[in-house]
Amino acid sequence: MRKTGRMMRWTKGLLLVLLAVFLFPAALSAGWWLALDRPGSWREADWSSAGILPTAASEREAVIHVMAARTGGLKGALSTHSWIVAKRAGASAYDRYDKVGWGNPVRRNAYAADARWYSNTPFIVKTVRGERAARLIPKVEAAIAAYPHSARGGYRIWPGPNSNSFVAHVLRQVPELDATLPSTAVGRDYLADGSRWGRFWHVDADGLDAKLSFGGLAGISAGMRSGLEVNLLGLVAGVDVRHPAIKLPGFGRLGFAATALAGE
Repeated sequence: MRKTGRMMRWTKGLLLVLLAVFLFPAALSAGWWLALDRPGSWREADWSSAGILPTAASEREAVIHVMAARTGGLKGALSTHSWIVAKRAGASAYDRYDKVGWGNPVRRNAYAADARWYSNTPFIVKTVRGERAARLIPKVEAAIAAYPHSARGGYRIWPGPNSNSFVAHVLRQVPELDATLPSTAVGRDYLADGSRWGRFWHVDADGLDAKLSFGGLAGISAGMRSGLEVNLLGLVAGVDVRHPAIKLPGFGRLGFAATALAGE
C-alpha cells in the first residue's frame, strides 16, 4: 500500500510538472495568438519583403542569414517557420531556401529573402559574414542538396520532417555556423535521415551539442548551443546556458537579450 501511495504521489507530481511547464505556457500563448488580428487565409496574407535585410547589391561581402517568423493559422500560436538565406561575395541577389508542404518541398527563391510569412514579420536567428561565410556557403549548399526528404511527398507537418526539420538538418551538418533554431521551431528535433521516424540520436561534429529524439515526438537536447532542453510532442522547455534564459512552449526564449514571443 505504501509503495502504491508513493507511486500515485509521484505520478500526480509528474502530471503537475507537465501541466506547469508545457501545457500552461502553451495555453497562454494560444490565448495571446487568438486575440491578434490575423489574415483569414494564405491568400489574404502579406508575403512581401519586410525590409529587414539590406539590398544584396549594397552588401558586397558574403553573408549567411538563418531567419524565422511565426507561421500561419492556429499553428502560429506555438510555432515558427524557418529558412536560410545565402549570398556569395559580390553577388547581386540573395538565395533563399525553404521547405514547404506542397510539390517539390525544398524551394529556392520562392519568396523574397526577408519576406513576411503569413503576414508575420521575420527575425534573424543568426548571421555569418565575410570570409567565414564565404567558406561555409559551399557546405550549406551541399547540405541542402543532400537533404534526405527533398523529394515530392517528403513533408509531414508534425512531428516532421517539416520546414524546421530541413533547416535544423543543415545547421547540424554545418556546425561551424554555430546556430540553433528557436525553441518554437516545432519539428527541428526530428533528426532527418530519410526514414519515417528519423535517427534517434545525433552529436554535432564539433561535440558542442547532442540530441536524443524519438521521432521528434519526445527527446532531450544538451550542449553549449541548446543548453538543456526537453521536447514533448514538439513543445520545448529548457534553459539556455551560454546566454542565460529560459525557454517555454509557445513563448520561446525569455532572457536578458530577448523578449517573449520572439523565439531565439
